[in-house]
Amino acid sequence: MVVQLVALHGIGGRGDLPVPLWLAVYSAGAAVAVSFFALAAFWSRPRFASAAGVPLIVGTRIADHRIVRTVLKLLGLAALTLLLGAAWFGSPTENPAPTWLYVWIWVGIIPLSLLCGPIWRLANPLRTIAGVVRRTSYRQLPDGIAYWPAVAGLAGFLWLELVYPNGSEPRVVAIAVTGYAVVNVAAGIVYGPAWFAVGDSFEVYGDVLAHLSPIGRANGRLVLRNPLAGLATLPQRRGLVGLLCLLLGSTAFDGISRWSAWSQRTGELSRPQHLIVYTLGLVVSVAIVTGLFLLAARTTGAAEVRPGALGPAGLPGAFVHSLVPIAIGYAVAHYFSFALFQGQDGWLLATDPFGRGWDLFGTGGTRIDYAFLGTGLIAGVQIGAIVLGHVLGVVSAHDRATELFRRRRLRRAQYPMLAAMVAFTAGGIALVTAS
Repeated sequence: MVVQLVALHGIGGRGDLPVPLWLAVYSAGAAVAVSFFALAAFWSRPRFASAAGVPLIVGTRIADHRIVRTVLKLLGLAALTLLLGAAWFGSPTENPAPTWLYVWIWVGIIPLSLLCGPIWRLANPLRTIAGVVRRTSYRQLPDGIAYWPAVAGLAGFLWLELVYPNGSEPRVVAIAVTGYAVVNVAAGIVYGPAWFAVGDSFEVYGDVLAHLSPIGRANGRLVLRNPLAGLATLPQRRGLVGLLCLLLGSTAFDGISRWSAWSQRTGELSRPQHLIVYTLGLVVSVAIVTGLFLLAARTTGAAEVRPGALGPAGLPGAFVHSLVPIAIGYAVAHYFSFALFQGQDGWLLATDPFGRGWDLFGTGGTRIDYAFLGTGLIAGVQIGAIVLGHVLGVVSAHDRATELFRRRRLRRAQYPMLAAMVAFTAGGIALVTAS
């Protein structure tokens, strides 16, 4: 099962495309460029300044009810307990814990946050455990901490997933999750609930994604809103650029590491060489994505910015929210087949989570069904997710630009960002479809 968990990451190759690769790349890049020029012609004023939406009175009462919140906390605690129990005490081979972590949690947090908003914050078991220790006062978070603890934790998780060759072994998962939990619970006890909003990588990631949810809050009540209006409210805090570029760069490296050319050149490496080469590959991929985005954003600053329009994070911070739909598109493209195929294993192995010979759900001996999805459908979803993510990114960036730049400079000011978006689109499609 561990081998399957690794091998399924890159399902869907160049031969699976319903059209030639070059045509897919050019068409996707053209779609992003055309959408930009259409926006430049007909969209000259900001439309996402308000995310008020339509109040959901009944939904607010249900979501804020004490019983509902208690149930969510208990579910979070139960999930963490089962994950750690299976990882520490289950079978070293037929174990559901790696699938639960890398598929059900890491991939599942995307649809969960998009559909339900920041629900991870309510169910976060680490926040719940830290809250058991009551204190009259908490230490103040260091100045300038921003999202950097969450970025560091996310970098560690992605290194474990993409670089460490034994990252999907149950005992490795057990050690990693236990260590992560201990660090965050301890920090939560010292710094209070405020820690989890900046230091818990999974909560921060879920909250960032939740800004693109049609369900949000305004004046303390749940509202049904335009998702892009919710995205426009994403705080322009330092570290957010690093978080999103880390997500994009790591996904790019995941695609590169599935190329046959990469595999042929790294397949015979020793373990230390593997760690060095793959770590450097991950770092370089993140650096390229970060450099491209920062260059585009700061070059955009060559145009005149309206006085007082920029926040403390400057132009990169002003446009970083446009990377959220792109990151989601990349994640869907890379993990779609992986989640639907390998995700089945999380349920099949749950019938005997501790390797005791149980068959709790009557699924013992059942195998993953690989036949219910065609490779053409997988490739179509991959391309569609990347293109849609970039189009939404262009729309979000353009709306923000209407706030920052004077109308006569609006189109020209965005050319660097458009070039970056087209490059991300073409590169993303090449990465998920080339073999």
